[in-house]
Amino acid sequence: MVERPTTEEYAAYYEGYIQLVPEGNIIERLELQANIIPTLLSSLTEEQANYRYAEGKWSVKEVIGHLLDNERIMSSRLLRIARGEQANHPGYDQDVLMQTHPFNAYTLADLIEEYAVTRRSTILMLRRLTPEAWLCRGIVSDNTASARSIAFVMAGHELHHLSVLRDRYSLDLKL
Repeated sequence: MVERPTTEEYAAYYEGYIQLVPEGNIIERLELQANIIPTLLSSLTEEQANYRYAEGKWSVKEVIGHLLDNERIMSSRLLRIARGEQANHPGYDQDVLMQTHPFNAYTLADLIEEYAVTRRSTILMLRRLTPEAWLCRGIVSDNTASARSIAFVMAGHELHHLSVLRDRYSLDLKL
């Protein structure tokens, strides 16, 4: 089992996300989460999925699109660090990424498929990591980051946004 990362393995910015992740196997946690988004989306109408709880806030579809962007970026970082790359992996501006991609034009079926495939790819990659690879450290936005810390950030980031969907969008989610 991959243990929870220590605070020396990630930037303080990520502490909140990592603390959201319950104790246990991180791969199993990501597998459990893999069912939540498709179940949620399949229960919504297109109109509900385009809902924004306030002016200037993302729609439900855009929140899911942001989760997709984040998982792809984090998975790339994790892979490169786990394989020993020492380059500084830059941060990203979520608002710029969201401004230039039309997630609201996606159908719910499109989002369900893309989310399922993206998460499946992440899980398959993580299952193949050696114990040593999980502990590898690299640099993300000028801060130390271990491969395992990035996996925990992915899970915690999604839990954060699922809580937002439950609390701000009034969606019925069992977390």
